[in-house]
Amino acid sequence: MSATTTAAAPPLEATAERPNAERPNTDRPPARRGSRVAVALCVVTILLAVLDSNIVSSATVPIVRDLDPVHGVDRIPWLIAAYQLAATAALPLYGKLCDSLGSKKVFLGALATFLTGSALCGMAQSMSELIAARAFQGAGGGGLMSVTMVVLRQISAAGAKKEGTGGGTGGDKKGNIGGIIAGAGMALGPWLGGALADHAGWRWIFYVNLPVGIAVLVTAALVVELPARTTRHRIDFLGAALAAAFSTALLLVTEWGGEEYAWTSPTITALALAAAVALGLFLWRQATAAEPILPLSLFALRTMRYGFAIQGLVGVAMMGSIVYVMIYLQVVRGVAATSAGLFLVPMAIGMTVVGLVSGRLVAAGWSQKTFVVSGTVSAAAALALLTTLDTDTGLWTVRGALLLMGIGFGQLIGQLIELVQDTAPPGRLGVATTGVRFFQTLGTALGASLFGAVLSRVYAAQGPGGTTSDIARLTGRAREEALDAFVSSTGAVFACATGAMVLALILATRLPGPRTTA
Repeated sequence: MSATTTAAAPPLEATAERPNAERPNTDRPPARRGSRVAVALCVVTILLAVLDSNIVSSATVPIVRDLDPVHGVDRIPWLIAAYQLAATAALPLYGKLCDSLGSKKVFLGALATFLTGSALCGMAQSMSELIAARAFQGAGGGGLMSVTMVVLRQISAAGAKKEGTGGGTGGDKKGNIGGIIAGAGMALGPWLGGALADHAGWRWIFYVNLPVGIAVLVTAALVVELPARTTRHRIDFLGAALAAAFSTALLLVTEWGGEEYAWTSPTITALALAAAVALGLFLWRQATAAEPILPLSLFALRTMRYGFAIQGLVGVAMMGSIVYVMIYLQVVRGVAATSAGLFLVPMAIGMTVVGLVSGRLVAAGWSQKTFVVSGTVSAAAALALLTTLDTDTGLWTVRGALLLMGIGFGQLIGQLIELVQDTAPPGRLGVATTGVRFFQTLGTALGASLFGAVLSRVYAAQGPGGTTSDIARLTGRAREEALDAFVSSTGAVFACATGAMVLALILATRLPGPRTTA
């Protein structure tokens, strides 16, 4: 912000405690036509971006067989990580660009980048080309998953203003829909990727984005009307670079630690040190920059502070639930990868249905805090149920636990975004929204690191020797012992995820109470 804009803004704490107080119309566009079309475009865009973040995981075998059957397996971790690394690194910059240039321009730019990356992925002739194209695609996809949330919020604010309800709690806020679609996409991505790879060829995992995405791009350019920024802002590119360096180093630690390299290896130690240094420099830069990329003053707001923390813990728990349930089904129960993906359908249904219902109830006057607390309780109960899994547990128990988990996460994902957006000071809707996504992504990365270490250590302590990769080759008594040890290992993972959600519950109870409508 410019000095003039900053001086005119109300104090941050006052904004947090009185979210319905009069604010400058910085983030409220004028009434417009075609809001329903705009919302539909946003939903499709989020779904594309989220599906592509994990759709490759179930298609790695045909990709490697086609592009590099000799050495391709060794490069799979880079193929999977490239998208997430680029998406996470770009998040803080996208938020500031939204607040500086206007969200429509940034939305169209991110979508164009995503579609270009999709085309390059489909045309790749080697693993190196595909990995580079995935990183390019991820740079656009990371913006879509966050910028679209900002667009949905502004569409909602316009509708509320047109109806004379203002931008407070009474408006029919569409950001909740975006959060739920994102959650459902996380659950359905691996299954869709496997289906496309089996029946259409792996390149169509990427090519399918083009006709849909181009239609969205053209329609959005013509139909979506959002406020343009008239005040020039400086972009803290140094802060964005430091944030990207920190998140990249941290994600590489979680990707490689205990897998590619030992936790005490020079590579992991150097990456961890680099992450710590980059974080320190980033915090210094945010404290001293005239227009920081992620203002530290946001953390002075109680709702913002706890909202970011809870969203990070949700990322941790979702990693434990989705990934390790799939591993349990395939390793212990012998379920094929595509069939295992179908077990996530109840979770996706639970997230979508309860998310939409809770969104309507909040619009009708229910407290958002109620659903955040209820969501953490439901998710914690589901994860606790997963700790009881054994080698012969009924598969309907797994489906029931995933349905309950969807009910929990469905309340959390959308409502946390709404809470943070409600609290965002004028002119900072973009950085607040991308901040939520940033913390969730970091939580997912830390969860992957923590749970991978827990699984390996518990199995090493209780198993018959070797690693979990050896289970498929074992027979007889050794296989039974290995499966028992593996079940104990996944139980420990689910127990850690349960602990994360209990901590999230404690934080949720400290959120500000129901807001007044005075």
